[in-house]
Amino acid sequence: MKDTKYKGLCAKLVAHLKEKGIKDQKVLNAINSTPRHLLFDLVFRDKFAYQDIAFPIGENQTISQPYTVAFQSELLHVKRGDKILEIGTGSGYQTAVLCELGAKVFSIERHKSLFQSAKLFLTQNNYRAQLFFGDGFLGKKVFAPFDSIIVTCGAPYVPEELKDQLKVGGRLVIPVGQGDVQQMMLIQRLSDSDYKETIYGEFKFVPMLKNINN
Repeated sequence: MKDTKYKGLCAKLVAHLKEKGIKDQKVLNAINSTPRHLLFDLVFRDKFAYQDIAFPIGENQTISQPYTVAFQSELLHVKRGDKILEIGTGSGYQTAVLCELGAKVFSIERHKSLFQSAKLFLTQNNYRAQLFFGDGFLGKKVFAPFDSIIVTCGAPYVPEELKDQLKVGGRLVIPVGQGDVQQMMLIQRLSDSDYKETIYGEFKFVPMLKNINN
């Protein structure tokens, strides 16, 4: 990040995330390098860009809370060169963090306006993610299998299509639940047919919806 003013605010956010229990230094470094302020209108930038809060971005969606982004990213155990599928591009913030971690990111967004704005943000800041306008429940089979899959919206259930597109040894991080609160779930693929599930507590996400929204 080049902007000195926002670099200081971001450093304070990173220190806060560390205090909240984020331990992976690579994740903290990625958060520290990602220009979250560029996703905010000027009127909101100074006050909200590096607060640990979610923030509305239109289409009843939000830019994710930095702690949630860090928490999910830490569960993925990202290695440089990993092929990662993201369900729910949203603002592109989580996408950018995954790129900072060295991943090859394939990201799906169902809202046309968010797809377009995220693509612009990522392109202008030299993040080379591949973005797709489509239904996240279907994944992206043509590019499977993936080392990891991350879902950034509250899923009513775990889609079998996503589990099938995970590499053996891969990790799926997905918040699951029907109501306003979801359980963060890590699903590890142990073999072609065996999976291990671990629950990591409650989080709040906007709902994962089917089909596309033009």
